[in-house]
Amino acid sequence: MSSNRFHLAIEAGDLTKTVNWYKDVLGCELDMAEEGKWQDINFWGNELTLHASEPKLSKGDERNRHKVAMGEVCVPHFGVHLSIADYQQVKANVAASNGFLDEPYIRFEGTSYQQETFFVEDPNFNVLEIKHLVSDRN
Repeated sequence: MSSNRFHLAIEAGDLTKTVNWYKDVLGCELDMAEEGKWQDINFWGNELTLHASEPKLSKGDERNRHKVAMGEVCVPHFGVHLSIADYQQVKANVAASNGFLDEPYIRFEGTSYQQETFFVEDPNFNVLEIKHLVSDRN
């Protein structure tokens, strides 16, 4: 059995605010919805469902970070691998909005795994990793 898509449902806090961030900052398209309850987002071919919830007023405790090659990443997080054009557009949009949780950087330089990546928080403090892989290893 195989699939080329995933589905993820997350708490969105203020649904209108968070939906607008995914649409306006990340450039995602809207899909099915139940007014005031949840909104499906086309997350580059994957289904991300944003559920209305009590908005988180802060990040809460210190973020849990795991040491990995060339950095310490927030866990949990989810993300996407983008084409260079899409990656550059999203990076520019994020820089022009609330900015990065972790600034863009290069990992695994000079290998077939080379990538530029950054981390960002949505309005409800969910952490996303956005990356571009230099070589297409599909």
